[in-house]
Amino acid sequence: MLDHLSVRTFKSLDDVTVDLGLVNVFIGANGSGKSNLLEALGILSAAADGKVDDQTLLARGVRPGLPALYKSAFPAKSGRRIPPHLHFGARSGQAKYEVSLHNPLRDPAPAWRFKTELWEDDDDRLVGRVPLKKSAANPERGLAALKAVEVSVGAARDLLGLLQGYVIFSPATAVLRGVAPETQPRRPVGLSGGNLPRAILDLLRQRRWDARSQRICREVLGLVDWAEGFGWTSSDQLPLSPTAAASKGVIRFRDRFMRKDRNVLSGYDASEGALYALFLAVVAGHEASPALCAVDNADHGLNPWLARSLMEYLCQWYLDSGEPRQILLTTHNPLVLDGLPLQDERVRLFTVSRTSSGRTSVRRVAVDDSLRKKAKQGWSLSRLWVMGHLGGVPDV
Repeated sequence: MLDHLSVRTFKSLDDVTVDLGLVNVFIGANGSGKSNLLEALGILSAAADGKVDDQTLLARGVRPGLPALYKSAFPAKSGRRIPPHLHFGARSGQAKYEVSLHNPLRDPAPAWRFKTELWEDDDDRLVGRVPLKKSAANPERGLAALKAVEVSVGAARDLLGLLQGYVIFSPATAVLRGVAPETQPRRPVGLSGGNLPRAILDLLRQRRWDARSQRICREVLGLVDWAEGFGWTSSDQLPLSPTAAASKGVIRFRDRFMRKDRNVLSGYDASEGALYALFLAVVAGHEASPALCAVDNADHGLNPWLARSLMEYLCQWYLDSGEPRQILLTTHNPLVLDGLPLQDERVRLFTVSRTSSGRTSVRRVAVDDSLRKKAKQGWSLSRLWVMGHLGGVPDV
């Protein structure tokens, strides 16, 4: 599990450190820096995999950008010169991976150059790259990714593999329905939600041998209150609009209120809330889902009460996973907070805001005596957030 993330001089993240749990929820105003944090981890992921360029960033759900857009442009504090490079670091137990990247503002190259790189496990330094030491190594290639072929086991190898597999999901309704193409495909589901029908079929098959998959399928069905069942079927087995995209398979729902001979709906016709719930079930439960991932705007398309219940289940799906999985979520829906079991140290809530100088600040909402007192007085987390007591609200 990733314990610690640090970012310096990337967009609005001038100097930010975050101690993570298994489920991490970030709330804040639009433009406060929530997505920047997810993308910073995406850049570190690309570096851990050996190269940072537009292609490797897009494959992780990171918006490519020029150095002038990536590098913080805040006035220097106390005369300190703003460094020309970006710094990212992650730690898991005693293992850590850190990198500094550089690309000139005036004549940017397709790939970012590695200025420094550190990969170590406790006192064992596996990679130590410094800018002043001459090396025959390609500056656009990460040394840790090359060294990893010689390191098959250990905490450092686990950390690098965890980072390499990280992606940011941003599901889109049209892609989930299959009426728009997936531009970032991957298994089990694309970053915009493409291939969801096949992923649902896989999850349903997992129920044969995996009790956790059985539970996830049962509980997500309970969240779709109008359906008595869901599954996968060939697209030629259901009546589809001629305007629907042609695909081999579609999601099938059975409506529990309609007549038995007219109660079958496809994903093209179902509510978007049902599709988003199934998407998160796949992300949490599919055996091929990444061990570390993020979902940007996780509440999109969800009724507030559905968002709360889905978050309750999502937390348990991650907390009860046999093999540790970790997720980062951003949300603007206050009811999401009421689904978080914050008494469990593995679930963490963070407020993201801008300081008076415009820099992003990330603060963990801890369950302390003040919060417990408010809870006894009937204050929910959603109410505390909306009323401005947690922070992470716009100054409007």
